[in-house]
Amino acid sequence: GLGRDAMREVAVGAMNARSGQEAARRLLEAGPPLPDAIFCANDLLALGVLRVLLQAGIKVPTDVALIGYDDIEFSAAAAVPLSSVRQPTYQLGRIATELLLEECDTAGGHAHQQVMFQPELVVRESSRSPGGAS
Repeated sequence: GLGRDAMREVAVGAMNARSGQEAARRLLEAGPPLPDAIFCANDLLALGVLRVLLQAGIKVPTDVALIGYDDIEFSAAAAVPLSSVRQPTYQLGRIATELLLEECDTAGGHAHQQVMFQPELVVRESSRSPGGAS
């Protein structure tokens, strides 16, 4: 795995594109070297980061790879289509509803259950090498 020295965290005030822009500016102001990749907690942050990187003349993914999380519709239509991690939202909602209904039907008891969902990496141009490999 990567050690702490290999990673740089940038805190954000909100989970939106504006906060992504501010975070990218702070990252660039910190000076070289640029990271090899930036992973954002959601796609709106990543879209804000993408805008600042492109305005600064930084090529995505040649100079810096970029990945978001949640695969919103706008991600595929970005200036550089954004790679993202997609959650199985329909399955999440269905299982949550089933567990809630089961909880309502169970008299006098609450049973904790752990349910794991498999996210999917959606590879687009923001994390592909120039030759097309991811």
